[in-house]
Amino acid sequence: MIGHSRPTISERDIASVTQILRSGYLANGPVCKKFERSFSKFIGVTQSTAVASGTAALQLAVSALDAGPGDEIIVPSFVCSSVLNAVRYMGAKAKVADIELEDFNLSLDDVKKRRSKKTKAIILPHLFGKPARIRDFLKLGIPIIENCAHSAGAESGRKKTGSFGSLSIFSFYATKMLTTGYGGMVCSDNASYMRRIKDLIDNDERPDYKVRYNYKMSDISAALGLSQLKRLDSFIAKRRKLAGIYGRILSQSKFITLPSGEDHVYFRYVIRIKGNIKKFINELAKKKIEAKRPVFKPLHRYLGLRKSDFPNTEAAYRSAVSLPIYPMLGGRQVEFIAKAAIQAVE
Repeated sequence: MIGHSRPTISERDIASVTQILRSGYLANGPVCKKFERSFSKFIGVTQSTAVASGTAALQLAVSALDAGPGDEIIVPSFVCSSVLNAVRYMGAKAKVADIELEDFNLSLDDVKKRRSKKTKAIILPHLFGKPARIRDFLKLGIPIIENCAHSAGAESGRKKTGSFGSLSIFSFYATKMLTTGYGGMVCSDNASYMRRIKDLIDNDERPDYKVRYNYKMSDISAALGLSQLKRLDSFIAKRRKLAGIYGRILSQSKFITLPSGEDHVYFRYVIRIKGNIKKFINELAKKKIEAKRPVFKPLHRYLGLRKSDFPNTEAAYRSAVSLPIYPMLGGRQVEFIAKAAIQAVE
């Protein structure tokens, strides 16, 4: 079976983790600090804080903006439910908005319609590795939390995603652009926001009491993250090479719409097809290829909102399929997948 996702682990990665295990210092320590400094330099921000997961990072970013009951945070519907969870953890309301069908990112026009005096922030994912129209969103004058769970290393106009917003978050889950197993990062140039986040995760032996969170990253995870960060550019180059193979073959089909954009880093290779998605996925499975819906279920469906208010999200849900793409995948495997996809849709 050609799996949909797979981490890229080298002997150097293994050695870096083994070194920490042998040191006897496994918790949050100097290696985490080094990872934070290296990541800040890579992204182009002044401060980063390593945490236990991408969801934890997003919750902390929401908290840093002092969002809570009575506040609204605009989020796209076509995104995983962890985004909704992070908003609700803090008692704020998620104001769900539609997407642009061309790149699956948040619709600027729909956000303009849904913003209000209660809008505290916008969570803006660079979905599947395609940078969103971040500069246009910044013109709204609303704090932006960049969700870079899919876009570590991507650039928009020679500037890294994660360096634009009031805050940004990254996920280092097993199959993300780089991995620490589980893990995440919060980044910002705003010292006040970052002081609040560090206070919230420094939960033990404090002179005062308030609700804090045991969200720190371990040095074990950070060692893997440091090793992976050194190879992130090569990971992206390989993903783009594989995407080029997909594009060359799949463009021959009139029933398949390809992802677009030279700035795409292809965390996911998401196509849109004309036809039945379940049948398409099953046909690939018969050839031992694992394809998936890129979003299991849109947020507006979880929340029972009217489908007619989210036409592009509904269209994406009916037509979008994610094909395997990751650095461990071979070019011949991609050729095989692409040809199978054409056969399955025609």
